[in-house]
Amino acid sequence: MTGPTLRATLRPRPTRHRAWAVLLCGWFAAAWLPLAARADAEAGKAKAQVCVACHGPMGNSTTPDYPILAGQTARYIYLQLRDFKEGRRSDPRMSPMAANLSREDMQDLADYFAAQKLVSVPFKSDSASIEAGRKKSAEVLCTMCHLGGFAGQNEIPRVSGQLYPYIVKQLQDFRSHTRTNDAGNMASVTRNLSDDDIRNLAAYVNNLQ
Repeated sequence: MTGPTLRATLRPRPTRHRAWAVLLCGWFAAAWLPLAARADAEAGKAKAQVCVACHGPMGNSTTPDYPILAGQTARYIYLQLRDFKEGRRSDPRMSPMAANLSREDMQDLADYFAAQKLVSVPFKSDSASIEAGRKKSAEVLCTMCHLGGFAGQNEIPRVSGQLYPYIVKQLQDFRSHTRTNDAGNMASVTRNLSDDDIRNLAAYVNNLQ
């Protein structure tokens, strides 16, 4: 076998997971648009006072029902507030809170929380669970979109150091299609995850700093 036929045979082919992950991340990149107006972090600080009761001082929640917002990407926070406001994402507590926010409010809040330092609340997981989570994250190519260390980028959230119960619930909600404001991307990632996979991934990501 020689010539073009041999070269085609020897050319490495991308795995199904890798090709699929590239498509997802390409979609995210195409969907990203910069915020039209310059956000005001100081204005966001004043507006964020009402958020403290649930999300904690400076967005550092210690309550499993409410995610840590400190250090989250501004673009992601803005889009989630917009989705709560417009009904693409629903929560009995957040939907009413977002209902009356203006675009400027959402930008200011996003900018403020993104500028805060995350104070993580490590979940006491055994080393075997954390290692299993690390391996599963590599298998499903999480960092193709969430980046190394799960630091996030633009509209893709930072999840390192996020509360363990919150990570578990969001992965379960994506898997069950209870949460659908991701254009189906996370539903595709989670559809074949077992309950143990989800718990292990949450343990691994929660313990990243």
